[in-house]
Amino acid sequence: MDGGGRFPESLSGDAAGRTGPARLAGAILGRLAGRVSPRSLSVRRARSSQRLSERLPRGVGVVAVSVSAAAMALAGFVASGRYDAFVAEQGRPLDIAARVAGFGVERVTISGISRMYEREVLAAAGIDWRSSVPFLDVNEVRERLLRVPLIAQASVRKIYPNEIAITQVEREPAALWQKNGEISVIAADGTVIDAMRDDRYASLPLVVGDDANTKLPEYLALIAAAGPLAERIKAGTYVSGRRWTLKFDGIDVRLPEADPAAALARLVRFEREAGLLEKDIIAVDLRMPDRLVVRLTEEAAAARAEAQKAKKKGAAS
Repeated sequence: MDGGGRFPESLSGDAAGRTGPARLAGAILGRLAGRVSPRSLSVRRARSSQRLSERLPRGVGVVAVSVSAAAMALAGFVASGRYDAFVAEQGRPLDIAARVAGFGVERVTISGISRMYEREVLAAAGIDWRSSVPFLDVNEVRERLLRVPLIAQASVRKIYPNEIAITQVEREPAALWQKNGEISVIAADGTVIDAMRDDRYASLPLVVGDDANTKLPEYLALIAAAGPLAERIKAGTYVSGRRWTLKFDGIDVRLPEADPAAALARLVRFEREAGLLEKDIIAVDLRMPDRLVVRLTEEAAAARAEAQKAKKKGAAS
């Protein structure tokens, strides 16, 4: 190209028969080739011919062998079960590091505790001296607490550097439930929240039978309907999934499936007018709306039979 922006030679071809673009490409490649010296090419060939071990920095092999040996030792330590034993005894490595740095759990504040003991809450939460504040999973702790039937709600907070705060809401015991000879403490919704281990819950109402726990509101309504007789009701048995039989000081009162409250009102009236429950009876059947059926004790039944015999003899003579 000359100073006027023109090519001094034709782009259509040259003496060798090359076209203009081909000649231009050849010129560019020639210039590039001129920049690469034979010495640089020989250095590159020498480097490419070196072995990998000669090209790596010194000491890399030793480090690689050491890392491999450590990995194999760690794998064996874990596979042998010794790692689990170590964690069970000392805690997780991250927790150990956090404790060394001054972030171990030194205090746990529990709010809302009523019937549980603090040690029971801590055991359920999985918090002990091996725990650390930074690596404690509060969501996991909350899930663990909510798996305790007596705990209805729970929240967990970290207070740096060394404290965990737990706030919980316990379910209120509402009654005792007896099934297959075992007595459990239940909440108002029928949830089993504890076992009957001592006399702390002895004053609670008692329901007996399959599904009696889920029918607790019905039973409590019957106690309320009994009025002046409510204090004499010792237990309620849910029979065949349909109706209730109430225990009054050794007397069974069988209630109908339909409108048991009205039947109880009849019982209150009979007791007020005739002192029915003071008689020598062991059962009262209120399942028929137009009559009342009672069952006497064995002694009362025998005495009644003798009285009837004597009456018949007197009538015959």
